[in-house]
Amino acid sequence: MSRTLNKVMLIGNVGKDPELKHTPSGIPVVSFNLATTDSWKDRSGNLQEHTDWHTIVAWRGLAEICQKLVKKGARIYIEGKLQTRKIEDKNGNRKHIVEILADNMLLLDGKKNKDDQDYSQPLMDNDSDNIDDFQFLDFDDDSFLTDLSDKKDKKNNFLDV
Repeated sequence: MSRTLNKVMLIGNVGKDPELKHTPSGIPVVSFNLATTDSWKDRSGNLQEHTDWHTIVAWRGLAEICQKLVKKGARIYIEGKLQTRKIEDKNGNRKHIVEILADNMLLLDGKKNKDDQDYSQPLMDNDSDNIDDFQFLDFDDDSFLTDLSDKKDKKNNFLDV
């Protein structure tokens, strides 16, 4: 069997507030659109832009976190995999839907806390069912870097996380 990889990493802006829904068995799921924009100069030197809109889907704990923390216009990092589905529209036409099934999320916009200090949200993992399960890291604290360097595999220069 050959090895394959299905990995998507996007940084973009949220197009609208996430919509939280539940499956018939009660599992939370959220979907929202994320815009990514490429820019380049054409032959005449004029700046050109193209925006792609991606449908992001998150389940369980990550769905609840997205619904609470992700808002229209927010700049976020999403990590997940590409998923395609076949659906039938209202007119009976079959369509292919392409979505990003998110398993990690990072809010990139700095937010203000009650002491008026900037902070960013940490990486969010889809495996947890509760927002309280996430450890919020202070990236301004140097001990975070020390903790990571202790986990570094000296031979291969990789982090063991």
